[in-house]
Order: sequence, then C-alpha cells, then structure tokens
Amino acid sequence: MLSLNRQTDYACRILLHLATCGGRTTAREIARQQFVPHALARRIVTQLANAHLVITARGREGELELARPPSEISMLDVIEAIEGPLAPDCCTLYPQACDAIAGSAAREAWTQACAAVVAELKGITLDKLSGSLPNLC
Repeated sequence: MLSLNRQTDYACRILLHLATCGGRTTAREIARQQFVPHALARRIVTQLANAHLVITARGREGELELARPPSEISMLDVIEAIEGPLAPDCCTLYPQACDAIAGSAAREAWTQACAAVVAELKGITLDKLSGSLPNLC
C-alpha cells in the first residue's frame, strides 16, 4: 500500500477547494472550511507555490489561486510537491548510482510497479475529483 503523510492529504484538500470554488481565497479560509490547522496550511501552500501548483499574493493574509486549470493538475503533481519523487527506493530513482541491485529482477519489478502507479496518478486530475464533490464553497 502506498503510504502518504497527512500533509499530502491536506494539500489535496486545499487544491480541491480551489478547484471547486474557483477564484481567489485565503489559506485561512480554506483551512477553516477544510479542517486543516492554519499554520500547517500556510506551510503546505508554500510547498504548493514552490511546485507551481498555486499562485499566491503577497501579504500576511495573501490570497491564492490555482496556477493551472484543474484539468492540468494531477494527483501525481500533488504528491510530488509534498513527498518528493515517487519511487520505492533510491536505486529505482537513480539506478545508475546503485550497484547493489544493478540488473536484478527485483529492480525491474520495482521499476515496472512504480511506472504503473505514476501513470495512474497522472490520470487522476483535480477536475475529475472535484466533479464528484458537493459544492465546498
């Protein structure tokens, strides 16, 4: 089972809120409506902005909005913004730097499994997810 941390779940909530509601809003307002601690929401928004998933306005209570249309932001984008590259281990991510499993059957299996998960997550976009939600605004 793929294990994701709570921050990734919160990042999904924040982005789904923006995809559903459209326009600009504050991290404080999203945190309140999505039951995300405000200080943590602000840190997550910073990570999402660094990954070019949201655009933020300057100021203490600056507003934010999606950087791209919901159809162009996948679950893979969200996971990688918070968790980093999706790979089972460093040898799968950087096989040229790993002598331990070079050419092994296990490495090939991990690589294939990782590619399948990546492909699935790329196909799940915010617009698909937000279409099945009630109005969150």
